[in-house]
Amino acid sequence: MFIGHFALGFAFKEIDSRVSLATTFLAAQLADTIWPVLVLAGVEHVAIDPGNTRVTPLNFESYPWSHSLLTLSAMGAVFAVIHYGLQRRARTAALLGLLVPSHWLLDYLTHRPDMPLFPWSTSKLGLGLWNSFAGTVAIEGGMFAIGIALALAATRARDAIGRWGLLGVIGFLVVAYLGNLFGPPPPSAHAVAIVSVAAPLILLPLVAWIDRHREPKVHS
Repeated sequence: MFIGHFALGFAFKEIDSRVSLATTFLAAQLADTIWPVLVLAGVEHVAIDPGNTRVTPLNFESYPWSHSLLTLSAMGAVFAVIHYGLQRRARTAALLGLLVPSHWLLDYLTHRPDMPLFPWSTSKLGLGLWNSFAGTVAIEGGMFAIGIALALAATRARDAIGRWGLLGVIGFLVVAYLGNLFGPPPPSAHAVAIVSVAAPLILLPLVAWIDRHREPKVHS
C-alpha cells in the first residue's frame, strides 16, 4: 500500500489537529523510511519482478526488520515515548504509537504473503489485494479521499502557503501513485532504494513547513 498509509496520516488530524502532518506521515511510513536504508546496507532485499502482482513490479524478498509486526510494534512504542516526552499528551502519543504498526496491517491487506510477524518468522502473511488492480485503486483511493476530507475538516489555512502548499502535497502524492501504477518498472532495486531514502528527507521537512501555515479549526 502507498497512499493508504498517507491517508491515515491525514486522518490523524481529526484526532489531534495540533500534531504536525509531518509527524503523522513519519509514523505511518516509518517502516518504508527505514526499509530502503536496510536494503542499501544489504540487510533486506527487494527485486524488480514485473508481473509479481498487478499493482507493483517489486518483489519484497526479505524485510524481516523494517516490516515485521513485532519490530513495528516496538518502534511504535518508542515513537510514542519520544512524542510523549516532547509534548506531554499521553492519548496522542499512544495513538501515534499505534499508527506505526498500522503500516503492517495495511500491507498485510495488499501484499501477497510476504509479511513476517517477527524477524525470525518462517511463515509469511498477506491477503494479496495487489492482485486486483481495480480493488487496490478503489480501496486506496477511497481511503486517501476520506483522510484528506478529515484533515480539511479539522484544519484551515492561515495563508496561501497553507492552502496551496497542502494541495501541492496532495497532488504530488497522487502523481507519484499514478506513476507507480502506470509507469515503467524501476531500472534497478538500488535505484528504488536511493529514491526511497531521498523522498522522506525532502518531503517531511516540506510538509512540516506547510503545516505550520495551517491551524486547527475552532468549532462553535
